[in-house]
Amino acid sequence: MQTIVFLGSRKSGTSREAVRTAKELGCHTVLVTDRHRLEIPEADEIIYMPNLFEKEDLLHLLKSLESGGNKVSACMSFIDPFVSYAARISEGLGLGDFSSDALSLAENKADTRKKLKELNSSPFFSVIENLSNFTEFSRSHVHALPLILKPVVSNGSKDIKLVKTEEEMAEALLFFSEKYGEQPVLAEEYLDGPQYLIEVAVYKGEISIIAVIEQEWNESFIINGYSFPAEISSEEANSLRKAVRDILELIGLRQGSCHLEMRNVKNTWKLIEINPRMSGGWMNKIIETGTGLNPLKELLQMQLGEVPDFHAVPARSTYARYLTLKTAGRLLYISGLEKAQSLDGVEYVHVTPEPGSIVMPAKSMGERYACIITSAETIQKAKDIARHAAKELKFYLEPL
Repeated sequence: MQTIVFLGSRKSGTSREAVRTAKELGCHTVLVTDRHRLEIPEADEIIYMPNLFEKEDLLHLLKSLESGGNKVSACMSFIDPFVSYAARISEGLGLGDFSSDALSLAENKADTRKKLKELNSSPFFSVIENLSNFTEFSRSHVHALPLILKPVVSNGSKDIKLVKTEEEMAEALLFFSEKYGEQPVLAEEYLDGPQYLIEVAVYKGEISIIAVIEQEWNESFIINGYSFPAEISSEEANSLRKAVRDILELIGLRQGSCHLEMRNVKNTWKLIEINPRMSGGWMNKIIETGTGLNPLKELLQMQLGEVPDFHAVPARSTYARYLTLKTAGRLLYISGLEKAQSLDGVEYVHVTPEPGSIVMPAKSMGERYACIITSAETIQKAKDIARHAAKELKFYLEPL
């Protein structure tokens, strides 16, 4: 039986959906995790390793799986920072070429910016290598304000700062120096315009844009709404395809998946960031609801050496609304789940926290506590249904 080894998983979302999909494909699923007591019923085996980056230990584990009669056909991950590492392990085992160098490049936002700096899609940026001189940097970059500041290695919109004044910039850089130590910080031009998520797969150099999805975000840059398919003109779609192709060819991604976040700024596509994996959360469910295509299934088949089919035609307008909280507390219970699920047009409702969990206002995408996916004849109708369903969900908290 073919065995797929997954490095890391969340309790819900894309990484867990991948394990479930592999099981549905008839594969033996092995989850290697550094998280104690992680329960993923879809995994046939869950193996704890305190440090997944101990390569020799991981290779020994894979060898023992082979000795036990399991044919390891793929080693992969949908979790930062294991994506390129898993690809490199697969290449070392002779399972194929998975563009590990390109994936590794995309894991570092500063290196990615430097590689793409000559493209039209690249905004102004600067890398702050030494935070001990952040006061000098603040003074020398006043002319470029407003700026977006973020760690060079991060995900989930965590610790993204919009700074509009020299004082705000100095305050943000002090925060980064205290939290991240010597890790460089990326400063980027603030781009004003609608933002889109582009899900992409590449098979033997052939680029497939699986989905273009318009995003909504809050003041902390936490994405809380996804509209699929995005309503863009044919001219915008053509220029987007060219921008994506230029980016991926320069990075060198010839086999694998990624998602890009881009803004359309005065009819020019600008790259916000690229991540070397499929989006987390319920992205697979959003695309499957709108098109019938299961991207994860095709990605897994590609990983197993089969020819994938990423052709997707949107059939219904689909909207995903993520819920965040305004106050912190200990979750007592959530009411209205069944009522929300029963509404016409509601395809899926998922709540993440369990009673007793500590919840708080969102500072990253991981602190979105519910997802509602709806479909309808138009995006606006799908949005209205999602907003109605969201009003049914009520979180009851005990103050901390």
